[in-house]
Amino acid sequence: MQDPTPWMPGDDRSDRKHAPATLRNRGPIAEVLREELPVTGKVLEVASGSGEHCAFFAQLFPGHVWQPTDPDPGALGSIASWCAGLGNVLPALALDAGSADWPVDAADAVLCINMAHISPWEATLGLVAGAERLLVEGAPLILYGPWRREGVKTAPSNEVFDASLKARDARWGLRRVEDLDTVAHAHGFARTRLVEMPANNLTLVYRR
Repeated sequence: MQDPTPWMPGDDRSDRKHAPATLRNRGPIAEVLREELPVTGKVLEVASGSGEHCAFFAQLFPGHVWQPTDPDPGALGSIASWCAGLGNVLPALALDAGSADWPVDAADAVLCINMAHISPWEATLGLVAGAERLLVEGAPLILYGPWRREGVKTAPSNEVFDASLKARDARWGLRRVEDLDTVAHAHGFARTRLVEMPANNLTLVYRR
């Protein structure tokens, strides 16, 4: 199979896509997952992108069943390629986080990596609403990415990234943790953890 090429949403140049940041952040994210995921159960990954995270985590956490999803048809093919042969990964599903109609009716954890800033805000609103429908009390909703925080200066690299995102799509851009907290609270969730991650990113954990 050909080597994967660097990719962002909407780029369908190859069947197996590669998001370069995955290699840098998958280890630190896994350390948080090790502490936050239930012992076993189904992990619904919303906006799985290239599928590299799902493939890595599925091998690292073989006691969990992983359900990757993405709204991008090109991403679904890439997910299938990366996760081929992994017995604890279900076939990738087309899922639009902003829609109220999700093709999944239950999960023991919901994971979303690097979606909020590369999608309209409505997608994040839908993510939290969907997590409320699927998760039982105490189950985690886990988000990773670059976030703004009140009273904390945003890294210059993140400011540049924010500008580049908005240049591509005015509906994209870095979000505020406090805004997500407000949305989560409206759906019965409270933030139970904020973890500072490498490269000026954060992992946020919410539970009801």
